[in-house]
Amino acid sequence: MPRTDVVFYQEAEKDVPVLDWLKELRRSNQKAYETCIAAIERLGEFGHELRRPLADFLRDGIYELRIRKGRVNYRMLYFFHGKNVAILAHALTKEDVAPKADIDRALRRKKAYEADPDTHTYSEQEA
Repeated sequence: MPRTDVVFYQEAEKDVPVLDWLKELRRSNQKAYETCIAAIERLGEFGHELRRPLADFLRDGIYELRIRKGRVNYRMLYFFHGKNVAILAHALTKEDVAPKADIDRALRRKKAYEADPDTHTYSEQEA
């Protein structure tokens, strides 16, 4: 199975929502941060084959990476572009189900990415 490239969605203004969320998580909860990074690595390793409990399909091409530390659920919403690219579009801390507004935000980012992948792909060289 080929490796899946995992990239971060970037807003046109150069904001990188999931990366910003991860930086804040690293400051507030190092163990949760490390577990989220490990989940991203698993996504890269398994791509479309990743299943529950670590990943789940939500709707309309949006999936979630599912991380639980203690009583807190961390979620990173992503979608696929082609066969071997996963785009991390949105992240949240939640109690039960991913709120509709968060899924809708990830869907808007998916449409923007599909319309212009170059503009919406984060690159460390631009940082």
